[in-house]
Amino acid sequence: MDANLEQAYKEAKKLYEAHGVDVEEALGKLEQIKVSVHCWQGDDVRGFLFRNQELTGGISVTGHFPGAARSPQELRADLERALSLIPGKHKVNLHAIYADTDEQVDLDELEPRHFQRWVDWAKEQGLGLDFNPTCFSHDHSKDGFTLSHPDPAIRQFWIDHCKASRKIGASFGEQLGQTCVTNIWVPDGFKDSPADRMGPRRRLKEALDEVFAEPLNPAHNLDTVESKLFGLGAEAYTVGSHEFYMGYGIQNNKLICLDSGHFHPTEVISNKLSSLALFSSGILLHVSRPVRWDSDHVVVMDDELLEIGRELVRGELLDVTHIGLDFFDASINRIAAWVIGTRNTIKALLRAMLEPVEAIKKAELEGDYTTRLALTEEFKSYPFGAVWDYYCAKQGVPVREAWLAEVKTYEQDVLMKREQG
Repeated sequence: MDANLEQAYKEAKKLYEAHGVDVEEALGKLEQIKVSVHCWQGDDVRGFLFRNQELTGGISVTGHFPGAARSPQELRADLERALSLIPGKHKVNLHAIYADTDEQVDLDELEPRHFQRWVDWAKEQGLGLDFNPTCFSHDHSKDGFTLSHPDPAIRQFWIDHCKASRKIGASFGEQLGQTCVTNIWVPDGFKDSPADRMGPRRRLKEALDEVFAEPLNPAHNLDTVESKLFGLGAEAYTVGSHEFYMGYGIQNNKLICLDSGHFHPTEVISNKLSSLALFSSGILLHVSRPVRWDSDHVVVMDDELLEIGRELVRGELLDVTHIGLDFFDASINRIAAWVIGTRNTIKALLRAMLEPVEAIKKAELEGDYTTRLALTEEFKSYPFGAVWDYYCAKQGVPVREAWLAEVKTYEQDVLMKREQG
């Protein structure tokens, strides 16, 4: 390790420890946290089952940066490159359309064997896998409804797909020894005000009851439900609202997913975590960055990301929270997007761990709000970067922006040649 980097770390460590912050303990905890890196950033949410299918469900990927993955092999190679630049061992989050199979198979026919190559790869890499049924970009979803569809036959197709997805997730958890989180999100909704809000929600509840009817080993698979405020084509009414899924999840002992882009622009999920944690069996985070709407921009170190990190650390919620990413940007190098977003998410957690939490809480409890504010603000300029640099070096990944040179080399050696081929 570079002597200057190590010396900077030692000096920073002294400053933090003067306030009772155990830096080594923080780094030990950080090393155990697994971020679920979403596969769909690598190929613009196309998947491999229906390559020519139009994106639906309010999903829109903009940009034409060269080198998007065209096959499972290319996507795995890109993920390997990205993960080699991110400290820690993590997970990869798959959608059902990313099946790696030579068979012609529809969504309701998927089985664990269609993802075995992903499992074998994850074993080799020491990674876990999470999963999602793909309830969009299909002929049976083009009118905007899936699990709440008024047509019983179409609704049954999506029920069968979600059932199959749970079994695939359970196979991931069993084979890899890391619990798979299988998350259900559907885009169902109306562009304009509906005459009947209750009917679709009743159908969605009944469909979910059927999806979850078979108990699965929670050591292998955890079920999650994800809400959304609105989307393209569902601006007036979304069947699976936050209130719907919060009620369903609490009543049925399912994890509840909070996506940082799925709420009103004035709402933040950091303020919801402590309330939800008191009543739910667990939380799944989809960390994203909305810009005026659910536009899924690459995660940056903004105020909300820092607040999410603080809430998870101050509320001692890391043990009951599964952290995943959900963004896509085809206007920049896709591997760089993964690296930037994932490193920022981990950085936010480290920054929260390096705050004098007990001292800040004590001041608040004693009514000393002056000290609370002063400590919170002063620690924003403490030498967090020196600790982060040390952690990256210790984990064997590039320090600071040195990772960018490796991405640029990969871009020239691999991504650009895909365009030529």
